[in-house]
Amino acid sequence: MKPLVGFLLGSAALLASSCSAPKPDDAAAAVDVKSLNQQFIGAWNAKNTAALDTLLADDVQYAQGATRFNGKSEVSDKWVRATMGTIADLKLYGTSAGTDANTAYEAGTFSTEVLPEAPGQPSGEGEGNFILLWKKNKKNAWKLSYVQLEGLPVKVSN
Repeated sequence: MKPLVGFLLGSAALLASSCSAPKPDDAAAAVDVKSLNQQFIGAWNAKNTAALDTLLADDVQYAQGATRFNGKSEVSDKWVRATMGTIADLKLYGTSAGTDANTAYEAGTFSTEVLPEAPGQPSGEGEGNFILLWKKNKKNAWKLSYVQLEGLPVKVSN
C-alpha cells in the first residue's frame, strides 16, 4: 500500500507542476506586443516611411470603414505615405492584447492631431478604435499583418 500511495502522491505533484509551470519555449516565444506597437508609432511620428516599410508584412491588410488595401506596396502607398503628412502625435491606448509564439495583437483606442489642409485653417483632433495584428514571418521576424482603424469624426482643435 505504501508504494501505491507514494506513486499517487508523486503523480499528483508531477501533474500539478506540469499544469502550472509555463514551458520554457512558450515563455521565450512570447513577444511584448506593446513594444512592437511602440516601434510602429515611433516610426510613424518620426515620419520614417523606410522604417514603417520594414515593419509591414508582405501580405499586410489594412481596413478602415469601406476602404481596404492589400499587400505591402498598396498599404505603404495608399495608407502610410498618403496619410503621413495629415496627422501628427499618434498615440495608442490599448485595452486588450494577446500573444502566442507566432501572433500578437493589441486593440483599443487611438488619438492623433489632424493637421490643417491649408495655411490658416484649424487643426483637428482625431480619435477612434484600432487593432494591430502582428505575425512572425518565415525568418522569425515580427511583421505587422493586419491594421483596422475606425475613426470618429474629426473635432476642430481649440
